[in-house]
Amino acid sequence: MSGPRTVICLLRNDLRLFDNELFHWAQRNADHIVPLYCFDPRHYMGTYHYNLPKTGPFRLRFLLESIKDLRNTLLNKGSNLIVRRGKPEEVVASLIKQLGSVSTVAFHEEVTSEELDVEKRVKDVCAQMKVNVHTCWGSTLYHRDDLPFHHISRLPDVYTQFRKAVESQCRVRPVFPPPEHLKPLPQGLEEGTILTAEDLEQKEPVADPRSAFPCSGGESQALARLKHYFWDTDAVAVYKETRNGLIGVDYSTKFSPWLALGCISPRYIYHQIKQYESERTANQSTYWVIFELLWRDYFRFVAVKYGTKLFQVNGLQDKSVSWRKDMKLFNAWKEGKTGVPFVDANMRELATTGFMSNRGRQNVASFLTKDLGLDWRMGAEWFEYLLVDHDVCSNYGNWLYSAGIGNDPRENRKFNMIKQGLDYDNNGEYVRLWVPELQRIMGADVHTPWTLSSAILSHAHLSLGETYPTPIIVAPEWSRHFNKKMSGAGPSPRGRKGPSHTPKQHRDRGIDFYFSRSKNL
Repeated sequence: MSGPRTVICLLRNDLRLFDNELFHWAQRNADHIVPLYCFDPRHYMGTYHYNLPKTGPFRLRFLLESIKDLRNTLLNKGSNLIVRRGKPEEVVASLIKQLGSVSTVAFHEEVTSEELDVEKRVKDVCAQMKVNVHTCWGSTLYHRDDLPFHHISRLPDVYTQFRKAVESQCRVRPVFPPPEHLKPLPQGLEEGTILTAEDLEQKEPVADPRSAFPCSGGESQALARLKHYFWDTDAVAVYKETRNGLIGVDYSTKFSPWLALGCISPRYIYHQIKQYESERTANQSTYWVIFELLWRDYFRFVAVKYGTKLFQVNGLQDKSVSWRKDMKLFNAWKEGKTGVPFVDANMRELATTGFMSNRGRQNVASFLTKDLGLDWRMGAEWFEYLLVDHDVCSNYGNWLYSAGIGNDPRENRKFNMIKQGLDYDNNGEYVRLWVPELQRIMGADVHTPWTLSSAILSHAHLSLGETYPTPIIVAPEWSRHFNKKMSGAGPSPRGRKGPSHTPKQHRDRGIDFYFSRSKNL
């Protein structure tokens, strides 16, 4: 090929400039770089099993903000983000024809079926048009090629074994610095309009002041969040104690939405932690953020190992379970009308804001699969629709885990909704925040309104079955916690976050990056 070399950088879940190998490679191998983002219509269809909307309003808003931010960043570097509406393989083919000088199409590799299908189609187009393809691996903390397993089939099926092997035998690679200036676009290339929610037949979500994630999308916001959480507030130094919180922005890192879209890389977070440990303090909390990043890595590598089993009803273990498909029960769960206040509060927070704490996600997943016995895919697809931080591998991997057909070494793990509510919302503040019908019920009693006397209910202006539902199920193990009063029920040492410890049986499950698929710390 004669003339200037043009590289198309097809961007998907890597919407950043810092630590982006695509741009680093293209700078050295092109005269012109075309950063490209495609609004793939397949992302805005229904989910596979239950035809729920695949990309909901919260994730879409975050995506649009991230795309706008990346365009601004690239403009400041002498480039621009080219935006098109259409399937990537068709858009790439059209650009190759239009430009005539494309030498290579480059992209980061993904791991799950829909994304891999796109990659295959792009490669087929490039082969037909005699254009090279260059791929990178950049979504995990530890590079795929550095894993201490001879083949991905030997990846351990238990997280702890994976973590110990990686921590003892691998190192995290350095980050790629952002270029001072990017190679220019080819002349005459139209930038394209960034779509709106209305263009994609969505409604712009309404901001709620109660949200624990009132943040915007984009690399700029991701870097600002890290600076705030690490360097401005030192909140990272108490992360392990606060990560099971339910209310507020700073009980956890909140990195997961930016990680899901690749607005920030796990390597960058890791190296910032190491710098923080060197300059300020190193403790269990700083390590625990790395621990969470490793969980995220693990679920991605599990997806590589097991492929489409990640989405099959019998899961990774091929375990047959007689899942129910009761839409009445499912609707009560997703609308936060189960009559179990801790579940309802979490589900209403999700529906209203697109976010839910890690503690809440574990509980509502356990309730759906273990208490209601509903098909775990119903929950996974509802999360896929609503979560602002939806990440396909983490979401489906964690739902399999909760359903008992994934990477959980413990048989029949089940959360006790009442005990969990008492442990992590001991004075009922969180429940009253999201379930206003219960605002007049004081203290821990708010977790079990069906056990209260008619006089208390009347005083609280509450009529079970009318102003608030009676429970759709009461599990037998809940009874030992009815009317239980927490000793010293005042605020815990770090605010009203529940206990400062993690119960032993869940010590390896405190995943700030929990449950997050694009088919989404």
